[in-house]
Amino acid sequence: MTHLADQIILLLAALLLISVFSTKFSTRFGMPALVLFIAAGMVLSHFIYFNNVALTQLAGIFALVVILFEGGMQTSMKDIRPVMKPALSLATLGVLVTTAVIGVFAKFILGVPWAESFLIGAIVGSTDAAAVFSVLGGKNIDKRLTSTLEAESGSNDPMAVFLTVSLIEWVQHPDTAVWSLVLSFFWEMGVGLLIGIGVGKLAVYLINRINLDSTGLYPVLAIGFAILTYGASAMIHSSGLLAVYVMGLVLGNSELMYHRTIMNFNHGFAWMMQIAMFILLGLLVFPQELAAVAWQGLLLSVILMVVARPAGVFLSLLFTRFSLREKTLISWAGLRGAIPIVLATYPLLAGLPHGRLFFNVVFFVVLTSAVIQGTTISPLALRLRLVGQEPQSQPSLMELVALGKTDSEFNHIGIEQHMPIAGRQIAEIGLPEDILFTAIIRNKSIVTPHGSTVIEPGDTVYVLSPKSKREEMRDIFRSGKGRAAETNISSV
Repeated sequence: MTHLADQIILLLAALLLISVFSTKFSTRFGMPALVLFIAAGMVLSHFIYFNNVALTQLAGIFALVVILFEGGMQTSMKDIRPVMKPALSLATLGVLVTTAVIGVFAKFILGVPWAESFLIGAIVGSTDAAAVFSVLGGKNIDKRLTSTLEAESGSNDPMAVFLTVSLIEWVQHPDTAVWSLVLSFFWEMGVGLLIGIGVGKLAVYLINRINLDSTGLYPVLAIGFAILTYGASAMIHSSGLLAVYVMGLVLGNSELMYHRTIMNFNHGFAWMMQIAMFILLGLLVFPQELAAVAWQGLLLSVILMVVARPAGVFLSLLFTRFSLREKTLISWAGLRGAIPIVLATYPLLAGLPHGRLFFNVVFFVVLTSAVIQGTTISPLALRLRLVGQEPQSQPSLMELVALGKTDSEFNHIGIEQHMPIAGRQIAEIGLPEDILFTAIIRNKSIVTPHGSTVIEPGDTVYVLSPKSKREEMRDIFRSGKGRAAETNISSV
């Protein structure tokens, strides 16, 4: 049993490393990373039999909680406030129109009853923010467009979940009253919104006032509040995903202690959850079953991309100031991702007769949408002349360093008695021009370094230096004992 556990751990490590390195290829080819994660799961399905739909759905929902929380924290209210109305129109009317159009075509393509055909439309009705911005990242697209897509992607998931659950109930209980579904919609969205705001404000209050022993516990506390938000909302049958996204918005747009620490943790954790979720979803797919629905899936995917999504966008934005070119890009940028595949597990668990068919078709639609649209969004934006010539607003120094988008890095070094710089003034050290002392922590206080500042044992010195000069920087702190001091040198 121990040997089996060791093998599983080794396999997980290999999958994690391969998935991380694969993101470099996805960025180069303009393809969402989810495609490569799913592909890894599908390859593994040849060697590992996995058919636990309930576990996959649980992992998917947990991953979505983390992803939506991280997305909410990264969303600036200042940016989305001007586009809130069109974004909400896309998230509601747009999803309804997409559901209706796909439902009509699915009825004749798949030969299923009307209620089940509209269920297919509801499942593929929402877009995926992570997929969209993984291919738009770094492009100087009009901020109004990217903010609209961001707000739409964060707020249309609850609508798709509501429609999916409601249509499954309608399939299982055809006598369900329509008015009860309408009341359920307002309850889910309204209460989910209130819980998100309430728990968000409570989290801000506690994070700013509680004194934890380690700064590493603050991101864990924030994630705990996000999970609490979803759980509390789900228990009273309101929209947990909407509540989590709103809670993230409240935290991300508030004065918050350790804001950067929480953001960095969330970003990495969200990536881990995406990798785990899509590999599990890939394991749940049997490639031979995909081949059996290839033409239906491809036809529905094309209809979604060139008919259903554009219809939803153009109707939703009918009375807005978006130009034809902007509406065209918004239509094409409606990539499908995590939510549709997770929602496709609902009919399976509900025991619907066509549950496996729905899952395979939706999986095919998401995969083709990500590959075809993902690789063509950037060229289309260029062709539509929606990519500006001027650079976007400059990110902060800490953002550049934290995201690894610069050749420089921050290091913090604990000063010990035996180090050659201990007890010396900074001016006497002879620092190279491109190595800079930025701050000194001494007795829980911050000291601004000047030429006359003396480096004392017990100090923690923060150093900004080029990555190529890492060894030269470390040589400054090394004692005659060789590399003994390196254990106190670590990157920020």
